[in-house]
Amino acid sequence: MSSQKQRPDTRIDPVPDDLESASAKLVYLYLEAADGATIDELGEILAMKKIDVLSVLNSLSSAGYVEQADSEYVVAN
Repeated sequence: MSSQKQRPDTRIDPVPDDLESASAKLVYLYLEAADGATIDELGEILAMKKIDVLSVLNSLSSAGYVEQADSEYVVAN
């Protein structure tokens, strides 16, 4: 008998190849793993200034990688 718990098979898709900024990759991965987050949540959890979060989200949004859903940002499908 095995006493190990089985973890759900949750996989995160690879980061898009054309994302070069470490901050953009970090925000993208977090949004995918968390199924979305607000600007304030991103700033707090990722230890980023709000202005930096907004800049990254603007870039990701312009490239079509994320979209805004109410007050949260989510990875675009």
